[in-house]
Amino acid sequence: MSEEHRLPAQTYQRIVLAARPRGQVAPENFRLETATLPTIDDLKINEVVIKNHYLSLDPYMRGRMSKAKSYAEPQALDQTMIGATAGQVVASRHADFLPGDYVSGMLGWTEMAIEDGAALRKVDAVILPLSVYLSVLGMPGVTAWYGIHRILQAKAGQTLVVSAAGGAVGSVVGQLAKLIGCRVVGIAGGEQKCAYIVDELGFDSCVDYKKFASEEELTDSLAAATPDGIDLLFENVGGRIFDASLARLNPYAKIALCGMIAGYSANSDNAQALKNSGKLLTMRATLQGFIVTEHMDVWPQALAELTELMVAKKLHYKEMIAQGLAAAPNAFIGLLSGKNLGKQLVRF
Repeated sequence: MSEEHRLPAQTYQRIVLAARPRGQVAPENFRLETATLPTIDDLKINEVVIKNHYLSLDPYMRGRMSKAKSYAEPQALDQTMIGATAGQVVASRHADFLPGDYVSGMLGWTEMAIEDGAALRKVDAVILPLSVYLSVLGMPGVTAWYGIHRILQAKAGQTLVVSAAGGAVGSVVGQLAKLIGCRVVGIAGGEQKCAYIVDELGFDSCVDYKKFASEEELTDSLAAATPDGIDLLFENVGGRIFDASLARLNPYAKIALCGMIAGYSANSDNAQALKNSGKLLTMRATLQGFIVTEHMDVWPQALAELTELMVAKKLHYKEMIAQGLAAAPNAFIGLLSGKNLGKQLVRF
């Protein structure tokens, strides 16, 4: 083989799932390992070696850590934790990828990986920062786009409410809805998040759920922010946040059910109990849960439109970046407890 494909043996770090969480995720559920990249005399045809620069941390990972039946197989114990990454090609035997190219893929919590080129997406780290391909121009952005355009089918003049509005998905949902001409109300935890959501992202209002100890107070605050009721609901949280929103639904409201993060670390489904579920019937609401990776056919259109908006600076974003792979577990735990503002990343 040519010298450009010959790689010296080298070590790298990865994080594996050491034990399944019972309730709250803890650092001991993970294990940091030093691994050796196989001595590669010949890469297989179409294989690519990538050095990752960024790791995306996302709430769905908590579900994958469980053995419970879901839309995908559970994360295997003692194997590299699942996750999206963005990095740079080190070596390649794929015609479409050259050393130095920037790529994104599902390579996991690892500094380096070998992957078939068919599973990689080449990205342009010149026109936009590499990290945005894990946020607005990655799964979170496409999730927001799909929910707004394909499920909610948002129209000007409608009132849209989005929970976890300061997160990677919710922040894009609200901005896309504003561009359409909706009245947009976010729900988030803390004055800092709400100020960011209104002042920087341009939402019409934000309800700080942390201010209210009782369900009645939360519902009253949401009612004040949605005097004309809720036509469209993009739900990321579940629990009492979802319940308060159900109470404000208008007839024939549409709900895009993206996440139920309030119950991800619960030991019982009772944590997700709803008192206002009857509104789904009386308001003749349409509720659709969705997993965006099951709709890969829309990704090219979604990414093209999101890229155009990003280049035109019509979408704003914020990142929280933990330094070094070893910081990933604590950053992930913080994400699940709502400590992030914007997209949570790890930089290697």
